[in-house]
Amino acid sequence: MGTSRQTKRKKQTRRKFLYTVLVISMVLLSGVIVFATNLSLQTKNATSNMFQPLDRDKEKNKSESKFDSAIAEDSAFTLMLTGIENQEGSTYGRSDVIIVATINPKTEKISMVSIPRDAKVYIPDLGHENKINHSYANGGINYTINAVEELLDLKIDYYVSTDFQGFEDIVDTVGGIEVDVPFTFKAQLTESLKWKTYTEGTMELNGNEALAYVRMRKTDPQGDMGRNLRQKQVIQEIINQGTSLGNITKIDDMIKDVGNNVRTNIPSSEYFGLIKMYQNLKSSPFEQLQITGEDATIRGIYYFIPDEDSIDTVSEQLKLNLDDFGQNAQSELNETKTANDLSLGE
Repeated sequence: MGTSRQTKRKKQTRRKFLYTVLVISMVLLSGVIVFATNLSLQTKNATSNMFQPLDRDKEKNKSESKFDSAIAEDSAFTLMLTGIENQEGSTYGRSDVIIVATINPKTEKISMVSIPRDAKVYIPDLGHENKINHSYANGGINYTINAVEELLDLKIDYYVSTDFQGFEDIVDTVGGIEVDVPFTFKAQLTESLKWKTYTEGTMELNGNEALAYVRMRKTDPQGDMGRNLRQKQVIQEIINQGTSLGNITKIDDMIKDVGNNVRTNIPSSEYFGLIKMYQNLKSSPFEQLQITGEDATIRGIYYFIPDEDSIDTVSEQLKLNLDDFGQNAQSELNETKTANDLSLGE
């Protein structure tokens, strides 16, 4: 019975993959929840808590917001997702997860890349190189966005950030999740600091256990890549549970969890447009990009050193998705590069 269920789930993975990626931002923003409850008083309070404009947003008139035109005119835009590790004694915490996506409603395509948290990059607001997750620790979301824009040579339009407590609360609110653990390993739980063994196969996890499951990377054979896969796996399970009929009565609790722990510069007035948009993108092509590089220890500190050519390639692909070349834009780019390489070979 368990094997049959796992097999069925694997067959559905590809079909739901893009939907899952989009809902990373949309569900955590409580877009679906907001309109499912017809903007109740509690929901309005939650979305009000979530809205946190960037410093540069505050200087703009609301009528000049690009996001309004993105919904009205189906314009492409960029979105950065961050998972924040709150640390005692720290004003901001550190960004443990940084994901950048370009979303193009016209071509119905999304390009996305995860930036390793230990990547050594130039942080403009500090004036020197450091781990990219230290940008958030020193200046919050504004510093992080400026560092990401410097790294990728790409303007970030919108962001969504959530802390780990919010992640735990949401998992617990939906009654826990079931995951297919890829291999057996141990991970330390937060708060209790106890070690839990995750055994290969199907396991039921509560919020605290799910957090440790998605954060572990040191003993993963694939390192950060393996951790990213587990993060997507857990997010998909949260979506499956959160949107199930059995959890409809828990919507108010989910709103509270999201409102207390999620921050974004996307106005709540635009959530409905987002929902309509990703409904059209469920089966669209999805391009997952990767920044390559090498590990390095500098003065006793571990860093990931991104390869410059890799960064240029990722930047080019992200930008390409902001133009309306159509769904085959990337394959056309690859064909052009191949033709150029052949001509140079001659």
